[in-house]
Amino acid sequence: MNNFLAATAPWLAPAFTVGASAVSWLELVALLLAVWMVLCNLRVNPLGWPLAMASSALYGVLFLHSKLYGEAGLQGLFIALAAWGWWQWLRGTGDAGQPLVVHWLAKRQRLQVLLLTLVAWPLLGLLLHHLTDSDVPYLDALPTVGSIAAQLLLARKQVENWPVWVGVNVVSVALFAVKGLWLTVLLYLVFAVLAGIGWRTWSKLARGAHAHG
Repeated sequence: MNNFLAATAPWLAPAFTVGASAVSWLELVALLLAVWMVLCNLRVNPLGWPLAMASSALYGVLFLHSKLYGEAGLQGLFIALAAWGWWQWLRGTGDAGQPLVVHWLAKRQRLQVLLLTLVAWPLLGLLLHHLTDSDVPYLDALPTVGSIAAQLLLARKQVENWPVWVGVNVVSVALFAVKGLWLTVLLYLVFAVLAGIGWRTWSKLARGAHAHG
C-alpha cells in the first residue's frame, strides 16, 4: 500500500489553490469526470457508468491519501456496481420482463432501504473505528452506506436514488470540510443541487412511464 501511495503522489501536485488549501490535479480530474457522470445520469444516458468507474478510481486514490478508508473502499465497490448498473441500463428488465424504465419503489421497499441503511451505518462506523486510524469513522460511514443504497437504486432506475443522494451529498459536504478537501466540498454542494434536479426530472419520467404503462 505504501508503494502504491508513493507512486500516485505526483498526482497530488497542486493544480491551483482555494484560499489556503491546494487543489491537486487528481482531485480536479476526478471532479470533472464526476460532474459529467451526474449530468449523464440526469439524462438516463448509459455513458454515465464508465465515467463513474473512472471517477471512482481517482477518488479512491485521493481518499486513501486522506485516510478516509470508508470512502476509499466505497470507490472500489462503486466500480463493481457501475459495471453492474451499466449492464442493467443496457440489458436489464423489470419484474414483468419489460425493458427497464424509470420507476418508483413500493412503500414497503422504501422502508426496507431506510432500515437497512440505519442498521449498516453504526456497524460500519464501529468497524472503521477499530480496524483503521480514521479520525472520523462514523461521519465517514454514513455517506458510505448511503451511497451504496443510492447506487443500487440508480442501477435499477428507481426514482428514490435521488433523495438518497441528496442526503449523502449533504453529509459528505461536512465530511470533506473536516478533511480540508475544499474542491470536493464544492463538488458535493453541486451534487446536492443536481440530485434535487434529478429527483424532479426522474419523478416526471416515472409519471410518464406509469401513464403509458
